[in-house]
Amino acid sequence: MSDPDVDPTGLIHEEEVWVEEVHAARRSSRLPRLLVLALIAAVVLAIPQVVDVVYINVVSRAAIYGIIAVSMNVLVGYAGQASLGHAAFLGVGAFASGYALTDLGMPFGAALVVAALVGMAAALVLGGVALRVSGLYLALVTIAFGLFAQETLFNIRFLTGGGAGQTAPRPELFSGPVAYAYLCIGVLGLVLLFDWRLTATRAGRAIQALRDDERVAASWGIDVTAHKLMAFIISGGIAGIAGGLFASIEQIVSKEDFGLSLSITFLLMTVVGGAGNRWGVVQGGVLFAVLPTLLDRTHENFHVFPFTELTATWEPAIGAILLLLTLTMFPGGIAQQQGALLSWLGGGPFKRDPDAHTPAQGGGMGARP
Repeated sequence: MSDPDVDPTGLIHEEEVWVEEVHAARRSSRLPRLLVLALIAAVVLAIPQVVDVVYINVVSRAAIYGIIAVSMNVLVGYAGQASLGHAAFLGVGAFASGYALTDLGMPFGAALVVAALVGMAAALVLGGVALRVSGLYLALVTIAFGLFAQETLFNIRFLTGGGAGQTAPRPELFSGPVAYAYLCIGVLGLVLLFDWRLTATRAGRAIQALRDDERVAASWGIDVTAHKLMAFIISGGIAGIAGGLFASIEQIVSKEDFGLSLSITFLLMTVVGGAGNRWGVVQGGVLFAVLPTLLDRTHENFHVFPFTELTATWEPAIGAILLLLTLTMFPGGIAQQQGALLSWLGGGPFKRDPDAHTPAQGGGMGARP
């Protein structure tokens, strides 16, 4: 009778060796990825130090647009719900933060919490109405909500300051433009961390299932209505935080800052970045935040055609061109073009699926731990 612990063929030993080699290879390949991620983080943190002080507020705006892009991604990229009224969430957060800071004398952190709660409340109202419609009708409802906010809510004088606008001072510790830029970058990092954890939860995966097919999601036992509403509320809360930060860039905010064109810009940067991929949409947000400044600088420094004609007024046209190129050539946006790099940084091979024409599942690189 043979000993059950003896492996005469050696197959068990070979499998153990193979498994150990795989783990060793993963450990050895982790260091280059960490070095690249550290380099990217170092470059981002160095930007406020090297940018001319005239443009430091553009850095803050870019970080805030990145936060807004994550907010849009939850609603558009994960849940598959169109939104053309997102500037309203940004606006209610901005005015709520300004009111809390100026009229109630609250500290900056508490004002951001108020901004998030007000943004969530506004999203709850819009979501409750929008749940009954979809597609084109949903887009029209969000446009109507944005116009209602701009023409009615933002005209409540004691909250918004009326035509004079609402002041929103910066926190004392981050009162300087460079320090405030670092604060905005830090909040963006926290929002990305929250989004990463969200996609790893059961609720987050249920929200993403809505994008593919609501009927299939319902057949899996997912409460479609509840998770749609959850996506609206999470998106509104993040946008409210972005609004609180946005208000303190210039330390005053008025209703003219939150028009329909801004909502269209938010949707464009989400699609161009790659709806469904957090890293792509953040890059899209940064691109659209700095685009007006880039156009003006190009106009000032290059004195040959066509650069002499480029100014910030060209931003809508360039946004439309980028949208057309994205829809026709790279449906996955910036994230699709960086697919190989994002795959490698997320622990996979340095390879992009040539047949992949949709955003990465689960929020992009490293969506699930």
